[in-house]
This record gives sequence, structure tokens and C-alpha cells, in this order.
Amino acid sequence: MKKLLIPALAVAVASAALPAAAQSYGHNNGPSRGHGYEQNYGGWNAIAQRKHNLDRRIDQGVRTRQLSRREASRLQDELNSLVRLERQYQRGGLTRWERQDLDRRYDRLSAKVRYERNDYNGRRH
Repeated sequence: MKKLLIPALAVAVASAALPAAAQSYGHNNGPSRGHGYEQNYGGWNAIAQRKHNLDRRIDQGVRTRQLSRREASRLQDELNSLVRLERQYQRGGLTRWERQDLDRRYDRLSAKVRYERNDYNGRRH
């Protein structure tokens, strides 16, 4: 009886794991690397999440004095401009090109925030 139970249990465990292993964890829409995509929904992650993350990073940079008020204001203006562009694109429904364009722009702005937070505002370390 035990000799039959162990292989049956192994088959049951393996068959339960196969659907999870076959699930796609890749990125649905090409070279954008999924930064703006919510994998659970397979669609575009709303303005709110990316805006919230960048807002938080800018505010944190001001609080820790990694960003000057002028740098933060300029970065915030860029973010607001990007949010307006995204809303404009969404009016007719986002095309693949528009999603990729927004993804690149969000990535560029994120890199600017990272750079500005680490540039010591012209001071020596």
C-alpha cells in the first residue's frame, strides 16, 4: 500500500505545481520591461501608482536634503506634465506605442530623480 501511495502523492504534487510553473511571469508588451504594467491585471498601471512613487521619492529627497527646493519643483513640474500627457493619451485608449512612450518617459524621470538625489546639490560629500 505504501509503495503505491508515495508515487501517487508525487504525481499529485507535480500536477499541482505545473499550472503555476506554466504561468507567464514575463512582460506582455515587448521591450518596455513592464515598469508600468500591473502583471496581475495584464494592463496599464494607473497614473496614480507611478505618480505616487515619484511624488514620494521627490518629497523624501526634500526632507533628507538630497534635493533642493528648486530641483524638487522642476522634477514635480516634469511629473505633472507627464501625468497630463498620459491623460491625453488615454482619451482615445492607450496604444502600444503610447504605453511604451509613457514607460520610457516615466523611466527617464525616475532616473532624473535618482541622479538629482545623489548629486549633492553642488556640495562636496
